Amino acid sequence: METKKQIAILGSTGSIGTQALQVIEEHSDLYEVYCLTANNRVKELAEQARRFCPAAVVIANEARYDELQAMLSDMPEVKVYAGARAIDEIVEAEPIDMVLTAMVGFAGLSPTIRAIKAKKKICLANKETLVVAGELITRLAIENHAPILPVDSEHSAIFQCIVGEGDNPIDKILLTASGGPFRLMTSEQIAGVTKADALKHPTWDMGAKITIDSATMMNKGFEVIEAKWLFGVEADNIEVLVHPQSIVHSAVQFCDGSVKAQLGVPDMRLPIQYAFSFPDRLTLTGNRLDLFKQPLEFFEPDMKKFRCLALAFEAIRRGGNMPCIVNAANEIVNRAFLEDRCSFPQIAEIIERTMERATFSASPDYDVYIETDREARRIATDLL
Repeated sequence: METKKQIAILGSTGSIGTQALQVIEEHSDLYEVYCLTANNRVKELAEQARRFCPAAVVIANEARYDELQAMLSDMPEVKVYAGARAIDEIVEAEPIDMVLTAMVGFAGLSPTIRAIKAKKKICLANKETLVVAGELITRLAIENHAPILPVDSEHSAIFQCIVGEGDNPIDKILLTASGGPFRLMTSEQIAGVTKADALKHPTWDMGAKITIDSATMMNKGFEVIEAKWLFGVEADNIEVLVHPQSIVHSAVQFCDGSVKAQLGVPDMRLPIQYAFSFPDRLTLTGNRLDLFKQPLEFFEPDMKKFRCLALAFEAIRRGGNMPCIVNAANEIVNRAFLEDRCSFPQIAEIIERTMERATFSASPDYDVYIETDREARRIATDLL
């Protein structure tokens, strides 16, 4: 009998992490949890540890270590650690086959680099990693023969479209976007939207940060950057299509004009499972696509109304550490919006002003990314 694949889930209490655990549960003959990590949610992490009996759990917030330790005191077989450094170290553990990076934001960069250097298969759900340091990550992955499999539904779709295509040239990538909750509003209406409005996503159930990024369409801008690095396609050859039904997850146009698309119901378990099982497909319980139910519509995105998408394209064109600057500023204003400290239109304004003020570097290394992230966060915080 084949030994079960050992999986580390970074960010196991979030939306992607919990759905990944459902996939592992459904295929418990193939997969086993080696390690679970969370940022702050001690109670949920302890519950998951009881259910899946991993070798280790890590809570990023060191202040909550004692609490987690106490909750799992009757399970000595589960090692308990705390802190960002512990997360960096755990991904290198010998038994681990795959690392699912589902942590939110810049925090995912360091453990992803460590996992790549340890030659682990990366199931990438943390888009900020490639946004901030795409060049570095792709180079390290090649040097260390560490495969990166996309978990984002759009990038999984693109990947599924190019599997079997060998070196056939790609004309362009068609990256679909739901358009978020404000797609049909005027700029005047959008100016007055609240956090509650922005958190009502029409088709996907996601964590708070990504839901706000989806409402501003910054999320789609990040996905363009991610696609550029994952598939080696320039941003000019990546077209964003607003597709409100979220059924065509993305498509690829080849040099002969043929277009391949991947369709399915909006269910994140599918791309998670495909990243785990590739090149195989496994059964997955859940709803099936009914094409008689709704039309499939496609619209051009309004870059004036959704300034964040335009700013992301500008960051790609400028290159260097500019995407890192945009990401850092976005993390600050996204959090501020969720805490009612900034209005919806201010999100793009503050990001743009941070882009103007932060120190630009055309060829950054890891240390420059760390410094850029720190500086851009400080600038954005001051601008608030």
